[in-house]
Amino acid sequence: MKRIDKEELYQHLSGFLKDKGIELTEGSYAVGIKKSCSFLADAINLSQQGLERAKTEVDKNVSKLRQAIHEKTAPRPAAGKPPGPAPAPPPVGASAPKERAAAGKRRPRRKVKRARRRA
Repeated sequence: MKRIDKEELYQHLSGFLKDKGIELTEGSYAVGIKKSCSFLADAINLSQQGLERAKTEVDKNVSKLRQAIHEKTAPRPAAGKPPGPAPAPPPVGASAPKERAAAGKRRPRRKVKRARRRA
């Protein structure tokens, strides 16, 4: 962003007040307003510099974080195998024969013996 000139801010303020019917003439209050505009311009300029520096640091750290996540979650090639296409998943509904047989049988529920309470 552009830097704000101290004198420019005071000129804009005096022009705005002049449009509203208030004219700033040289005097003690005009000097105070000019100093205030100077402090405000310095604060805005320093804030802009700080925000730009913070944005740069955040971007750098986000980039490092993305790289770390990529390294942790990237698929690893199997030992001894050259990297190639991933194996195709089995078709839906196709399961091993034992799994199908076991899925169809249900075990009967066992009755749990409960101890009788003595009165």
